[in-house]
Amino acid sequence: MLTAGEPRSSRRGRLVALLVWTLLLLALWLWGRELTESGLARPVFGDAPAAAAGAVPLGGAPAPTAVEIADIGLRADIVPRGLDEEGGVAAPPFSSPELVGWWEGGPTPGAEGAAVLVGHVDTEREPAVFHALESVEPGAVVRVARADGSVAEFTVGAVELVERDAFDAERVYGPRRTGAAELRLITCGGTFDRESSGYSANVVVSAYLTGRA
Repeated sequence: MLTAGEPRSSRRGRLVALLVWTLLLLALWLWGRELTESGLARPVFGDAPAAAAGAVPLGGAPAPTAVEIADIGLRADIVPRGLDEEGGVAAPPFSSPELVGWWEGGPTPGAEGAAVLVGHVDTEREPAVFHALESVEPGAVVRVARADGSVAEFTVGAVELVERDAFDAERVYGPRRTGAAELRLITCGGTFDRESSGYSANVVVSAYLTGRA
């Protein structure tokens, strides 16, 4: 028997709505916790619309000679580099902080696969070539000059700060899109530890070929 007041169906609807909101809030909390524990010091900026379109990889394999990111006032020469003792791509020596290193064991920028460029963020005395890399935003254009006179143009799709103890070499150095020409720009980031004389994280910028000049 129903008594005067709120209908039973209305009360049931409110209970269902409350349950749905509770589950939604729980899901959001778990999602945020997963991001925090994944090793990312800040959210990953998603692919920019311009980067999503992509472009057909360029032919040939000419070495890169220079890189330019106008948004942060960067223009630097590129030198070929190998791997360091820990298996990472070796940055140019601290005596040449103005240079960017290209991992010559991987694709050349503009070719299919993920080309890797590395550089120092600073030295003991001054900022280095990639000191402003962390401030790059999705949609920024990265231009890489190649030895054959061509210029590969990339659009930044994501910027990440990856903690050193969560560094996944395959994900950072490897390709993320089948058949695409990709570019990774990597430098140090996070907190500087004076005891170990190193940074706690790496800044990883991912860009995708969107044109040529």
